[in-house]
Amino acid sequence: MRSKALAERKALVTGAARGIGRATAERFAEEGAWVACADIDEKGAEETANTIQQRTGKAIAIALDVTDKQAFSDAMSRTADTFGGFDILFNNAGIAGGDWAQTLSVNLSGVYNGLAHGAHLMSQNERGGAIVNTASIAGLVGLVGPRIGDVAQDPNAFSGAAGYIASKHGVAGLTKQFALAFASQGVRVNAIAPGYIETAMTANVRESDEFNDFIVSLHPLGRMGRAEEIAAAAAFLASDDASFITGIVLPVDGGYTSR
Repeated sequence: MRSKALAERKALVTGAARGIGRATAERFAEEGAWVACADIDEKGAEETANTIQQRTGKAIAIALDVTDKQAFSDAMSRTADTFGGFDILFNNAGIAGGDWAQTLSVNLSGVYNGLAHGAHLMSQNERGGAIVNTASIAGLVGLVGPRIGDVAQDPNAFSGAAGYIASKHGVAGLTKQFALAFASQGVRVNAIAPGYIETAMTANVRESDEFNDFIVSLHPLGRMGRAEEIAAAAAFLASDDASFITGIVLPVDGGYTSR
């Protein structure tokens, strides 16, 4: 039987109600972690926690708005108090399609809040801890689309996409900076840069055959990714198998950024 890479580690997963967050919470539990499932959608977080509990894992649900600094700090404290420690943060909550201010608030400030409180708390552990942020291919390169040139006709049309790109580039930078700042305390900080993944966030893309086919064509492997594939990468980066890895932004993108 394969040993569990995260046995009895105490983890907090944000954005755990669905998609990549839910898949990762479940994967962490499969690897032996005790998981606090946090999301602004409390019912969805409870559903994820209940699923883990039904599979004999240990999990709790926490209602969390990641833009609220104190609430994020409290969520980490509750994780530590409930499980008797805090070892892993999957800093994953994010949005697409909002305006500039909202997107930066959730995707960048929300990640910063997790990093600032989480790295400090983990630095007090004898064995440190691991933080994995969700960046994006949009944090490494610009995005393209079949009608991308149309935005030149309307100065406000691109604010959502521009905010997403800016926020995810910011996550990549924060990952490197926090990795340097907390390395001596044994806290590893990495990020994953997913390509287009088959989740609710990309549902609008997949509704259009034209846009879906175009996006798929940008991935050399010839398909979009699955949430479980991102979860596998997150579990690796959170585990001791990645003990000499910090400060990286790992593309899990079917070759998208290899062009």
